[in-house]
Amino acid sequence: MNVKFFATYRKIVGQGCIDIPAPGTVLDLLAEMERRYPAFRGQLLSADGTDKSPEAIVLVCGRHIEHLDGVRTVLTEQDYVALTPLVAGG
Repeated sequence: MNVKFFATYRKIVGQGCIDIPAPGTVLDLLAEMERRYPAFRGQLLSADGTDKSPEAIVLVCGRHIEHLDGVRTVLTEQDYVALTPLVAGG
Protein backbone atom coordinates (compact mmCIF):
# COMPACT_ATOMS: atom_id res chain seq x y z
CA MET A 1 0.00 0.00 0.00
CA ASN A 2 1.05 3.62 -0.46
CA VAL A 3 1.45 6.08 2.42
CA LYS A 4 1.69 9.79 1.61
CA PHE A 5 3.10 12.39 4.00
CA PHE A 6 2.41 16.10 4.09
CA ALA A 7 3.88 19.20 5.77
CA THR A 8 6.16 18.41 8.73
CA TYR A 9 5.45 14.68 8.38
CA ARG A 10 7.16 14.75 4.99
CA LYS A 11 10.25 16.24 6.64
CA ILE A 12 10.29 13.45 9.24
CA VAL A 13 10.18 10.72 6.60
CA GLY A 14 12.44 12.53 4.15
CA GLN A 15 10.16 11.91 1.18
CA GLY A 16 6.57 12.43 0.10
CA CYS A 17 5.46 8.81 0.03
CA ILE A 18 6.50 5.25 0.74
CA ASP A 19 5.18 1.82 -0.23
CA ILE A 20 4.78 -0.71 2.57
CA PRO A 21 2.86 -3.95 3.07
CA ALA A 22 -0.63 -3.25 4.45
CA PRO A 23 -0.23 -3.57 8.23
CA GLY A 24 -3.81 -4.56 9.07
CA THR A 25 -5.54 -1.46 10.46
CA VAL A 26 -4.96 2.27 10.63
CA LEU A 27 -3.88 1.86 14.27
CA ASP A 28 -1.29 -0.72 13.17
CA LEU A 29 -0.07 1.66 10.47
CA LEU A 30 0.35 4.55 12.91
CA ALA A 31 2.24 2.31 15.33
CA GLU A 32 4.48 1.10 12.49
CA MET A 33 5.24 4.68 11.43
CA GLU A 34 6.22 5.57 15.01
CA ARG A 35 8.44 2.49 15.12
CA ARG A 36 10.15 3.24 11.79
CA TYR A 37 10.46 6.98 12.35
CA PRO A 38 11.05 7.79 16.04
CA ALA A 39 10.42 11.52 15.42
CA PHE A 40 6.73 10.61 14.98
CA ARG A 41 6.45 9.47 18.61
CA GLY A 42 3.70 11.42 20.29
CA GLN A 43 2.49 12.88 16.99
CA LEU A 44 0.50 10.04 15.43
CA LEU A 45 -0.82 8.04 18.40
CA SER A 46 -2.51 9.04 21.63
CA ALA A 47 -0.40 8.86 24.79
CA ASP A 48 -1.69 5.36 25.61
CA GLY A 49 -1.29 4.15 21.99
CA THR A 50 -4.91 3.07 21.62
CA ASP A 51 -6.13 5.86 19.33
CA LYS A 52 -5.00 8.47 16.85
CA SER A 53 -3.53 11.67 18.20
CA PRO A 54 -5.94 14.61 17.86
CA GLU A 55 -3.07 16.41 16.11
CA ALA A 56 -2.98 13.93 13.17
CA ILE A 57 -5.29 13.75 10.17
CA VAL A 58 -5.59 10.36 8.46
CA LEU A 59 -7.31 9.77 5.12
CA VAL A 60 -7.78 6.33 3.56
CA CYS A 61 -8.39 6.48 -0.19
CA GLY A 62 -9.41 10.11 0.22
CA ARG A 63 -11.85 9.53 3.09
CA HIS A 64 -11.25 10.75 6.63
CA ILE A 65 -11.07 7.78 9.01
CA GLU A 66 -13.76 9.42 11.19
CA HIS A 67 -16.18 8.57 8.33
CA LEU A 68 -14.93 4.98 8.21
CA ASP A 69 -14.14 2.78 11.23
CA GLY A 70 -11.65 5.17 12.81
CA VAL A 71 -8.36 3.55 13.79
CA ARG A 72 -10.00 0.14 13.33
CA THR A 73 -10.34 0.78 9.59
CA VAL A 74 -8.92 -2.26 7.81
CA LEU A 75 -6.24 -1.54 5.20
CA THR A 76 -5.58 -3.50 2.02
CA GLU A 77 -2.68 -3.54 -0.43
CA GLN A 78 -4.75 -1.44 -2.86
CA ASP A 79 -5.33 1.40 -0.36
CA TYR A 80 -3.47 4.67 -0.12
CA VAL A 81 -3.24 6.56 3.13
CA ALA A 82 -2.50 10.26 3.58
CA LEU A 83 -1.00 11.44 6.86
CA THR A 84 -0.92 15.14 7.66
CA PRO A 85 -0.54 17.16 10.83
CA LEU A 86 -3.36 19.37 12.02
CA VAL A 87 -2.36 22.87 10.97
CA ALA A 88 -3.87 26.27 11.48
CA GLY A 89 -3.24 29.45 9.69
CA GLY A 90 -4.82 32.49 8.27
